[in-house]
Amino acid sequence: MADQTRTHHEMISRDSTQEAHPKARQMVKAATAVTAGGSLLVLSGLTLAGTVVALTVATPLLVIFSPVLVPAVVTVALIITGFLASGGFGIAAITAFSWLYRHMTGSGSDKIENARMKVGSRVQDTKYGQHNIGVQHQQVS
Repeated sequence: MADQTRTHHEMISRDSTQEAHPKARQMVKAATAVTAGGSLLVLSGLTLAGTVVALTVATPLLVIFSPVLVPAVVTVALIITGFLASGGFGIAAITAFSWLYRHMTGSGSDKIENARMKVGSRVQDTKYGQHNIGVQHQQVS
């Protein structure tokens, strides 16, 4: 009887402990979410206000200097595009010449041919190996 009472008491205490912890965890999660969300909302508002102020200050300067800035931006954009295109074409050419050299000297083609041979031999081994295993089982039975 004492064992049954103790077991019943333990079950009651476990149930109340399990109910208390999820509520506490939910409260901690909610508090953390509110704190993080509020902080991010404040930072978002400050960023928006700073952007509006900077745009308000910079707009007259952009209008005054636009005859100089627009051609300068276009020129810089064309120069950057040219350098990037030149570098990309150079890398492509080096890659093509490297592949061509490896292919002509045989180092690249040998690797490809060796890989084909290995795959082919594995396929044949698997095919004939399964066939032989099946034949052995039929003979033993």
